[in-house]
Amino acid sequence: MTSSAVPPERGPAPAEPSPEQTSTVGRLAATVERLRGEVQAAHAAADGRALIELAKGVMIERLQCGPAQAARQLAELADQAGLSQLELAADIINQAARDQVAEAAGDFVLRANGDAKPEGEAASSVAVRLRTAESAALAAGDTQAVAESLLEHALTPLGATAVAVWTAGSDASLTLCGHAGFSADEAGRWRYVPPGVATVARQALSERRTVRISSLAAAGVPSIGHTQSPDGGRIALPAGTGGRIHGVLEICWPQPLAPQSPAVVRQIEALAELCAHTLESLPASGVYLPATREPADVSELVDLSDGLYDPALVLTPHLDAEGHLTDFRIRHANSRFLDPAGRPRSAVNGALLLEAYPMAAGDSDLFEKTERVYATGEPFRAQRMTLTALVDQVPLASVADLSISRHGGSVLLIWRIEDETARLASLLQNAQRLGRIGGFEENLVTGEITWNGQLFGLYGRAVTDTPVSLQDLAGHAHPDDAVAIGRFLQAVLHHRRPHSTAFRLQRPDGVTRHIRVIAEPVLDADDRLLAVRGAYQDISSQHWTEVALAATRDQLAHTEQESAERNRMALQLQHAIMPPTRGPLDAPGLQIAVRYRPAESESLVGGDWYDAVVLPSKRILLCVGDIAGHGVEAATGMVVLRNALRGLAITGAGPGQLLSWLNIVAHHLTEQVTATAVCGLYDPDTRILRWARAGHLPPVLVRGSGATTLPLLGGLLLGALAEAEYEEAEVQLEPNDTLLMYTDGLVERRDTSVHESLTQLLATAQAPAPTLERRLDRLLTHSKSDTDDDTCLIGIQVS
Repeated sequence: MTSSAVPPERGPAPAEPSPEQTSTVGRLAATVERLRGEVQAAHAAADGRALIELAKGVMIERLQCGPAQAARQLAELADQAGLSQLELAADIINQAARDQVAEAAGDFVLRANGDAKPEGEAASSVAVRLRTAESAALAAGDTQAVAESLLEHALTPLGATAVAVWTAGSDASLTLCGHAGFSADEAGRWRYVPPGVATVARQALSERRTVRISSLAAAGVPSIGHTQSPDGGRIALPAGTGGRIHGVLEICWPQPLAPQSPAVVRQIEALAELCAHTLESLPASGVYLPATREPADVSELVDLSDGLYDPALVLTPHLDAEGHLTDFRIRHANSRFLDPAGRPRSAVNGALLLEAYPMAAGDSDLFEKTERVYATGEPFRAQRMTLTALVDQVPLASVADLSISRHGGSVLLIWRIEDETARLASLLQNAQRLGRIGGFEENLVTGEITWNGQLFGLYGRAVTDTPVSLQDLAGHAHPDDAVAIGRFLQAVLHHRRPHSTAFRLQRPDGVTRHIRVIAEPVLDADDRLLAVRGAYQDISSQHWTEVALAATRDQLAHTEQESAERNRMALQLQHAIMPPTRGPLDAPGLQIAVRYRPAESESLVGGDWYDAVVLPSKRILLCVGDIAGHGVEAATGMVVLRNALRGLAITGAGPGQLLSWLNIVAHHLTEQVTATAVCGLYDPDTRILRWARAGHLPPVLVRGSGATTLPLLGGLLLGALAEAEYEEAEVQLEPNDTLLMYTDGLVERRDTSVHESLTQLLATAQAPAPTLERRLDRLLTHSKSDTDDDTCLIGIQVS
């Protein structure tokens, strides 16, 4: 019918032709332009005629009349309503369809009627545009024509200048299968977007939601046409049906995108749904599409699952009456599948996933992951994932490696259960037995100690006996190994780093075994020490093998023997005068304890020394010192100064005078010996301590719950000048006071100032301790010194 055609729009009267237009090329160009306009007008007329013919078909069905009567009825109704036949046809189709296009047009009608001054075109034109775009899309032969129709009929009136239709591959790639408003070169550059490349369309696909970007430049996300309109806005919508996303509709505006009304949003959503149906049924035009786009036969997927050695399920989507995905139907469970409730596979096949296994929507989000794979086509892989199923209210959980992939319209779910706990436990037990290894864990908060059975055997103890704490380890070892064990405890408990050491274990049955212990600290979220765990290994066989091999080696070169002998002599000299651990000194009204820790390396044997002796006057001499240097020279210098100070103290002079005389000894009677020292004289009757220092760190006084250093008195180091004077001070001690005198090996660190080291020492010293001996042991264990120097420590506690 001629009345149903849509006449082309007429523009203003043409201007006078230019010289270029009157030339041969100009005439040809004008002819091409005229023909292009006529073709577009013919397409518009055809789209309008398709809508009118569809409306007449609706009237024929409703009125039970013939085509001619339906055409007359349509013309009469249009004249009575004051509408064109095309507008009335769109309204009739909307009333009959009641789909998303009709809802979008209805929203616009409500908005237009509610505004005092409605903006934009008439409400009826919205329905015409959407139905015209739908008609053109259905009549189009490929997605390229669909994109052009969407831009021309529906998006240009909304201010959009370009549109891109993307199809999603099973590997989450994007392929440009239709576009309008972009140049051919730009479309060619963006014809394929590999997986993992972040774009506006990829964000909409991955997040399965509408992505709205006000300005592409501000968002910093690349996309097709971003160089043409860098400040333009974008909207990307997933285009899917039945829970499966077939692609993405991306709409471009040349300027920043302003907030849009709900009616416009509904129009765009209707276009995305139209795109989804188009992508599902139409091929792409002249673009690359992955082979995975083709749907796979479910029977082929069933055969594939039966050939797997792992449990597998073949799932197909289950849609509700409105076409929304609500569940997955188990089409096939392969022969490796074992139902947790013991049901046969025939009972599982055909069941809905959530009905058969409700916990698929629980903690592991198995259903959500399956739904996402089906929607986007992007496979999901995970290792050591917890799979949970609920059967008869009994939860069953297993750790498994999971794989979910989409194949056409189906989903393949494969998992491999990691249920080898018993076998691994047996392997571990055999390995511990053959390697003579025993494990332990000590909770430092509760004091609980856990040993395995192998460790009780290494210690020669019954499994009913109490395990040995790390703090008591030295009491079960050879005395010569106390220093090594102390360093081991310091590294693990204080420095909080994994460490190991070897020692000789003295068992209750009299057998001595060579043991290596390795341990690591366990910290909480706030970096606090909670526990220590580790293992002991009996290395006696290895030790005696090494001894036998060492006996067959050649003797060391003469220079190495001489050096080792000198170092041993120095170390023996130190130990002869100052053993590492010395029993408490018997002094009235005073508890005195001393500790000496030699350098770890024999080549670094130094001249640290201490002394605590009761003088004939009943006063008590307390002193510590440090000779500069290492080796035999430092050790012999230490002997000279220590013995000299003892002899000078008999005179009854004060500590300042004693240091002045000792300075003369160091300067004149030794070979260029320099040293630091602190000297104190304690009177038990008055509890007064007189003290002086020669370039040494000041003593620490622990009183109550606090600790502080004594004043920094003046005094040069010993041996620097021929004559020197030393300042004295007095301290009135009180009952239960503790005084600590030490050398710099206790606090010195390469990366920390002396002030910070003293602050750390005070924090450790003020912690309560049951005995003076335990306090000194803790100071050595928690020492942060990293210079590998000797350490002397004297502690006195007033009774």
